[in-house]
Amino acid sequence: MSADADLGRVLADIVEAAGREILPLWRSGLQVDLKADESPVTEADRRGEALILEQLAERFPGVPVVSEEDASEFGTPDRIGPRFFLVDPLDGTKAFVRGDEHWTVNIGLIQDGRPVAGAVSAPAWNRTWFTTAGGARMRTIGEAEGQPIHVRPWPRSGAVALVSHTMKPEQEAELRQRYGYGETLAMDSSAKLCMVAEGTADIYPRHGTTMEWDIAAAHAVLEAAGGSLTTEEGRTFAYGKADRGFKNGWFVARGG
Repeated sequence: MSADADLGRVLADIVEAAGREILPLWRSGLQVDLKADESPVTEADRRGEALILEQLAERFPGVPVVSEEDASEFGTPDRIGPRFFLVDPLDGTKAFVRGDEHWTVNIGLIQDGRPVAGAVSAPAWNRTWFTTAGGARMRTIGEAEGQPIHVRPWPRSGAVALVSHTMKPEQEAELRQRYGYGETLAMDSSAKLCMVAEGTADIYPRHGTTMEWDIAAAHAVLEAAGGSLTTEEGRTFAYGKADRGFKNGWFVARGG
């Protein structure tokens, strides 16, 4: 692991602070607005992002940040340097609005197109996953160190795939045949990648659109835990796609 990976400890503190700002708004009946792309946004998204941007500017002055709500309002930058942060202050807003637990707060650090540090907090689960120079860790929110996590070997039977709630049955059947898993669990947000990282699931095939800020932090955690995230064809998954508005293509995240 690079020295940058240890910055995940700092990022873990920031995502937990944002989570404390957001959690009281969960299941509170707050107003839901629609963005230009018809996706939902709430006061929780905005408050979380404001805190994260303030903290990153204070602790990492001069490092650019591409964040979801800012990008939604003002657009993504036309170009980006080799080192920058990707921020999703509330991944899984639809789950948040429904009152489900599967929503996360995310900060990922990108260097030369690769996620080198990250932290993901799931406030409703009271846990945070983050990178360190010694590998990935998971802690109860407020703890200092937590415990190391690692992907598990592919099981001989009953491999678990994580899929999105919006996946159609015919697409899930095609993915099951292609990747050879036995069970599925549907949920929202980057928590899916973190569950593969901690060894409670085995694969997350995403044949659909995501944005770079949706997955960068959890991708860093997954790689630190011994897993991988590649394109559908098995190639390296790159970040900093400013020419595409930071939009991702299909990917497959795997454990051991």
